[in-house]
Amino acid sequence: MIIRLQTERLEKEILSTYATLSANSKGRKFAEKKCDIRTDFQRDRDRIIHSKAFRRLKHKTQVFVSPEADHFRTRLTHTLEVAQISRTIAMALRLNEDLVEAISLGHDLGHTPFGHTGERVLDSLHPNGFKHNIQSLRVVDFLEHNHDRVGLNLTYEVREGIMKHSGYNISTTLEGQIVKISDRIAYINHDIDDAIRAGIIQERDLPKDCVEVLGNTHGERINTMILDIINNSFDKNTISLSEEIGSKTGKLRTFMFDNVYLNSKAKIEDDKAEYIIRELFNYYLVNIDKLPLEYQSSKFVETTIEDRICDYIAGMTDRYVLSLFTNIFLPKGWEKF
Repeated sequence: MIIRLQTERLEKEILSTYATLSANSKGRKFAEKKCDIRTDFQRDRDRIIHSKAFRRLKHKTQVFVSPEADHFRTRLTHTLEVAQISRTIAMALRLNEDLVEAISLGHDLGHTPFGHTGERVLDSLHPNGFKHNIQSLRVVDFLEHNHDRVGLNLTYEVREGIMKHSGYNISTTLEGQIVKISDRIAYINHDIDDAIRAGIIQERDLPKDCVEVLGNTHGERINTMILDIINNSFDKNTISLSEEIGSKTGKLRTFMFDNVYLNSKAKIEDDKAEYIIRELFNYYLVNIDKLPLEYQSSKFVETTIEDRICDYIAGMTDRYVLSLFTNIFLPKGWEKF
């Protein structure tokens, strides 16, 4: 009995006409024998979860650099919240939950240590720039491994959703569009929660007109946004918020940029983080032989030095980059042998 075929048949029977069916995937770069149990999108999800890059997300910054307190979000918990919100929306709209989960779990695999601060520094240092969504695709296509093959060899739809979750890109699948809007819902709301916990802002500081429409609590605001997306997108070929909820959500996001992301106590360590990444990049630029052997292998023969350095640094966790900087640039105490 091939369970996958039963699942594919169920998708055709119960999902929306706008859903991306796993049986209709555009496929993988390299042909593979299909799994008897899992659909292609379920298989992609599992490959991402088992990747090294996914495990490292637990020690990468969301907003607060190397947070010591237990309850602040990291890049991993952010990713899980995006996956939860995405699946809720996909289920209500009768779209493909497995596809949105795979995209959600992979969307930030290429994020740098120290969050967007690290991304901004690498973007300024690399001649061709650096964007975390492009790097996430590079992670699953090139840096990770699937058995003896370079890359995870994911389906086109998952790769496209990862690539287009950020910026002005719009995914061609509704599942990819769900992940993009869920990413914004997740970070706006959980960053408010963390900023209040950190004492940077207080609940009463939030724009009153936004609170009146979206809700007074973390859960209420998320629920309002999710319900609005469902009501505004049901049986349509696009995913969006209504004009009113979209406007208030945008205003709340602007408030967070003005009061937390760019100008707050949360960013007082940014200059140090920028300095560390900049110094490491410049160090390896003149000491390319000091990169780990993996980044000097024949696999990287057609990549530039800057590509290799960005691949290495972007893959680091906050604590690893701090440890590496200490080992390279700070003097060690004398030891008698």
